Amino acid sequence: MKIDDTDRLILAELTADSRLSMSELGRRINLSAPSVGERVRRLESFGVIKGYTIEVDHEVLGQPIQCLIEATVKNGNYEAFTRFLQGYHNIAFCYRVSGDACFLMKMRFTTFAEVEQFIDATIPYAQTETRFIFSEVDFKNK
Repeated sequence: MKIDDTDRLILAELTADSRLSMSELGRRINLSAPSVGERVRRLESFGVIKGYTIEVDHEVLGQPIQCLIEATVKNGNYEAFTRFLQGYHNIAFCYRVSGDACFLMKMRFTTFAEVEQFIDATIPYAQTETRFIFSEVDFKNK
């Protein structure tokens, strides 16, 4: 599939706000709603657009603490570690990465004690290094 500049504009607009109507999206990129709709369906059918998401305010949900956690698996036991992680529903993302660590995760917590409990629970599986997120740098509005 070949992606052109119009497709890139559509992707940029939908990345910023995936709830746009086809008519509003068309107005923003100067195309008719039917043309935009057809392009969006084509991008979906080729798997370029894999899904639509929402942005959740986790502070409002009572999870104000965000961390990036690097985990270095002990004894190469990746399966046991990934099974262990399946019990946690506060993981925003988890990637297997290169470098000194094996995994990089972003997690959300209610309290610092909860962070400590998670880190303690990982001891049989992995060594961790935790970085607390203070704020997000917003490049979209610059």
